[in-house]
Amino acid sequence: MNIDEYQRVFAKINLDAVKENFKNIVKAINPDTRVLAVLKTDGYGHGAIPIARELENEDKLYGYALATSDEAFILRNSGIKKPLLILGYTFPNAYEELILKDISLTVFREDTLEQIAEECRRLSTTQYKYRAKIHIKLDTGMGRIGIMPDDSGLEFVKKALSYDELIVEGVFSHLAKADEKERTATDLQLKKFADFTDRIENELGYNIPLKHISNSAGIIEYPEANYDLVRAGIILYGLWPSDEVSKERVPLRSALSLYSQIVYIKEIERGTPISYGGTFVSDKKMTVATVTVGYGDGYPRMLSNKAYVLAGGVRCPILGRICMDQLMVDVTDATGVKEGDFVTLIGKDGTQEITMEELGELSGRFNYELACELGKRIPRVYSKNNEIIYKKDYSDDF
Repeated sequence: MNIDEYQRVFAKINLDAVKENFKNIVKAINPDTRVLAVLKTDGYGHGAIPIARELENEDKLYGYALATSDEAFILRNSGIKKPLLILGYTFPNAYEELILKDISLTVFREDTLEQIAEECRRLSTTQYKYRAKIHIKLDTGMGRIGIMPDDSGLEFVKKALSYDELIVEGVFSHLAKADEKERTATDLQLKKFADFTDRIENELGYNIPLKHISNSAGIIEYPEANYDLVRAGIILYGLWPSDEVSKERVPLRSALSLYSQIVYIKEIERGTPISYGGTFVSDKKMTVATVTVGYGDGYPRMLSNKAYVLAGGVRCPILGRICMDQLMVDVTDATGVKEGDFVTLIGKDGTQEITMEELGELSGRFNYELACELGKRIPRVYSKNNEIIYKKDYSDDF
């Protein structure tokens, strides 16, 4: 498949790396635990549809988790058959389509229970009665959304179970500090979750089929918290939740690389300012290359005068402020580099590598944010067995 049209900038997503990461996640969890692959924000910027299609036939994959109803509709409309769960609040205008397309909703407000049940009743006929699958969100310490693990929370579960139109399929919570070495807060969250789910079973007589609390960091650091499902997010793409988690328990391979091209090379003298504001001034004669990517593509402006690109296997410092559409780099030591050569902004070139973790640290962001904010001006190309098998050019969407 030809990608010559993507000369300015493109991201390459290695589906073999995604599959390898998935298999390593499976090896790290209990045999009876399945994986919920988190594909929100278009698969953390990697592309939800190609990744879902790649994983769809994996036996240990339960389904996919999204943040919004629109994200779920995109996957279902693309032919994805496995279960879909929306992790956050879902607005009532989406209930009908969610019910019709068998997409599970997260609930934590009493009015939501009645609204979803009412929509099921409205859709039902004498021949077929619609029921909606729900997962109850429990706040064990994140402080975001969710019922509390106390008597009021138990009453909420009891009410949810009272609706014939609702199938209480799951209960889940989210770990706020599992990516930190200090375990006290996470241990407390796990205890609250275990105690509350025990209360549901013992006091209400209902064993909820799908319990889940482990995120990516939880998968790595807390094997005792596997339960029925684990939610694999950032590690599915080969990125680390933080620099405090173990790098040995789940081997990972980064799936995304980012490339752009040198379009101009010039020699500058000592004392020459580069880019807006002249924040870089050369202290010697240098060879400077202009590269066609900028913060308008989602490459962080905060990397100005801090980060590098790889050209000819050499680390070349970014000079001056990154522009909206271009940036300049020092290629003095990159012997043989010429106009028309590609540079690597994320990924490997020879023995050198630039990771999202490194760029996140340099820019004051973190790797999740950097991946998610790579913009729609960047086409994605997907490789498998060292061949390009699919392309996504977002300019086609307009």
